[in-house]
Amino acid sequence: MSDQNRLGVFKTYKLYVGGKFPRSESGRVYEVTDSKGQWLANAPQSSRKDARDAVVAARKAFGGWSGATAYNRGQVLYRVAEMLEGRKEQFVREVAASEGLSKSKAAAAVEAAIDRWVWYAGWTDKIGQIAGGANPVAGPYLNLSTPEPTGVVAVLAPQKSSFLGLVSVIAPVIATGNTAVVVASADAPLPALSLGEVLATSDVPGGVVNILSGATAEIAAPLAAHQDVNAIDLTGADAELAKELEIAAADNLKRVLRPQPVDGDDSTDWLTSPGTHRLTAFLETKTVWHPTGALGAAGSSY
Repeated sequence: MSDQNRLGVFKTYKLYVGGKFPRSESGRVYEVTDSKGQWLANAPQSSRKDARDAVVAARKAFGGWSGATAYNRGQVLYRVAEMLEGRKEQFVREVAASEGLSKSKAAAAVEAAIDRWVWYAGWTDKIGQIAGGANPVAGPYLNLSTPEPTGVVAVLAPQKSSFLGLVSVIAPVIATGNTAVVVASADAPLPALSLGEVLATSDVPGGVVNILSGATAEIAAPLAAHQDVNAIDLTGADAELAKELEIAAADNLKRVLRPQPVDGDDSTDWLTSPGTHRLTAFLETKTVWHPTGALGAAGSSY
């Protein structure tokens, strides 16, 4: 059969929650268009119930993921980068359509996103060296501070950098042992939903990353107020929404990462070196005291 006589098979995009691909509980979808207003796909429009289900999945996955060795988490994340490399052309097409970029610029953004994922994967067993250490004390004690993950983190992805910005906010959260509930860009959710397909077929346990699409304010409000969400990244919120969500987050003393001046609205702005501030933003410091042993006659200890 010639190509002109066959009907194309349109892709059905779904949410990614708990390692599975549910449709929105509400049954709603909304049209996603390209930069010229042409229809690309229907994306699920998440409800408050979907947000709550994602939090439950993230909490369930937190114990196993945070309890894994840092080296193991790094290997798991590197495997994701391998799979992204294998599906690079798909993401180039989606990013080009979502952001109105040329194929060459979209390819540069996708390649930068894969490189950034590898970069964060390499930090899993190194962040403890800069976020922890031995503290000097006046006495026969060892005083050690070590970083530990905060817990379940709600992440509002950048609105316009649909893939590079997305990776830049997800990877540091899970690299440090947290689990994430991600609210994809409202206007450009397709690369995020496709990332869910990659995560599902990688070694990342179900529930470590959960991806929701729809109206950012509608999904973010229940996440900011949720008592089992420990932190929230407000990158994808405008100033007015960020203020509302920060007030809601204060109810259970969530950690809040406010939108940063360096968090731009396009892929070019995200190309700069990310530093380590996103790695340390969702870490707690645990300090342990331990005796060094009995003092000898000369006042020395082991």
